[in-house]
Amino acid sequence: MEQFNKQNSGEKEDKQHVTADWKRRQQSAEGILFTDFYELTMAQLYYRMNIHEKPVLFDYFFRSYPDYGTHKAGYCINAGMEWLVEWMQAVRFGSKEIDFLKQQTGKTGKPVFEKDFLSWLEENGNFDAVTIRAVPEGRVVHANVPVAQIQGPFAVTQMLESSFLNHLNYQTLIATKASRVRQAGCQNLTIEFGMRRGQYKGANAGARAALIGGADFTSNTGTSSIMGTPPKGTHAHSMVQAFMALGEGELGAFKAYGDVYPDDCLLLVDTVDTLQSGIPNAIKVFEQLRKKGHEPLGIRLDSGDLAYFTVQAAKMLNKAGFKKAKIFLSNKLDELVIWQIIEQIKEEAPRHNLDAAHVIARLAYGVGTRLIVSKGHPALDGVYKLTAIKDGSHWLPAIKVSENPAKTINPGFKNVWRLYDNRGKATADLLALKDETITDQQTLTLHHPTQTAVKRTVNVQQLSDIEPLLVEIVREGKMNAPFPSLPQIRQIRDSDLDKLDPGVKRLMNPHVYHVSLTERLWNLKQTQIDTWKNGFQNQKEM
Repeated sequence: MEQFNKQNSGEKEDKQHVTADWKRRQQSAEGILFTDFYELTMAQLYYRMNIHEKPVLFDYFFRSYPDYGTHKAGYCINAGMEWLVEWMQAVRFGSKEIDFLKQQTGKTGKPVFEKDFLSWLEENGNFDAVTIRAVPEGRVVHANVPVAQIQGPFAVTQMLESSFLNHLNYQTLIATKASRVRQAGCQNLTIEFGMRRGQYKGANAGARAALIGGADFTSNTGTSSIMGTPPKGTHAHSMVQAFMALGEGELGAFKAYGDVYPDDCLLLVDTVDTLQSGIPNAIKVFEQLRKKGHEPLGIRLDSGDLAYFTVQAAKMLNKAGFKKAKIFLSNKLDELVIWQIIEQIKEEAPRHNLDAAHVIARLAYGVGTRLIVSKGHPALDGVYKLTAIKDGSHWLPAIKVSENPAKTINPGFKNVWRLYDNRGKATADLLALKDETITDQQTLTLHHPTQTAVKRTVNVQQLSDIEPLLVEIVREGKMNAPFPSLPQIRQIRDSDLDKLDPGVKRLMNPHVYHVSLTERLWNLKQTQIDTWKNGFQNQKEM
């Protein structure tokens, strides 16, 4: 017994050691070192040049909408800021992180980071001096419009880049996909369940983004607990398989599930034969539940021609008296597949004396892989670009010039305004210099960001509203106000989508939403480009 106790004690110590080591490695990987190495080497360069504490401004924006190949988005839904800010407030350089950086050497064996920089980093390596102005989560956002502005000391704002992009790019991508799924599905009940196919812990961020963009619920239990929503799900084929292997059959599996969950009975009916076995057995269980005073939720279809099976299922359920039972669809769904299913139902339902609108209204969707990985467009091309640097009391514009005009950034410290036409629909997002007055002007000249000849004049009096989009989220590391709840974010989303022109929301070939520059910003941009070109020419001549 004594030997057993010693062995047991040793196993506990080993387990505690493994657990502690795992936590340490996770904290290092997901803490302040959750960044690209070059961000740190640049920070040291700024320190050497004594510009590390110079105030700068970075813009975060994405260059193009998700293009899924056969279809394309005409807008995005902003998401990710709350988790980013929580991360920013939780992380900082400590002794473990500094010790790791001390070990890094160049090809000659010389340490990459000098002691004085590491001492500065240990003292100042946090985001307490960073201010963020941003478009709130849930809002519709557009390509080449600053979704966020990051202001603070040069070194620490530079070190923020990689994590900033990681947090916002992915969640915005998934929120956008979820919005399109909801739109295609006629706003019907939608559940995200891509956890098993998501990229490791990215599945948590993806589930959160899906809830913001369009999913009503997620099967991800942990993310549900964080977001304040009940997790949802049905059952797997394995449950039916187990009962079949034990001799109880599919009906036995359905009865057991109905007994345990009589008021939440949603049965997966395609393990054996959907029409000959699955749906008839489900109806038998539903009838037994109804006799006991319970109403079933419905059935789930996960294979085959989902539109055809939906029509047949509706016909069978209606005949049995279950006209309100949901028909839950899953299996490789995305916005285009859902749209095609609905169009097929519109054509097939009347042939079976069914009201197509009623059949469609009872549909619900389980969207997994194609949502959580944003199939067809797996990464949003969001970027984090320096646009201004402060010298004394003045903000100096900074520009990146590219041979591709679309990649030449819009310089300077800017505001963003959304213009609404006389219908109350958003007609343009206007980028202006921060000191420009917009609302008291009679007319506005809206310049295309890259095409010199493309511009238009807008009569301000004919607009129904001019709305500033950027809100100060964080001032010097501290939140200005609590982040909105999920229901509040969804209200913001729905309001923006209602004000978006139907053409921009088209699943296929969406109308191009106008993003424009004011006359002053356009002129500044051209001046900066000319200055850069002249300087480059002088360099070549030297």
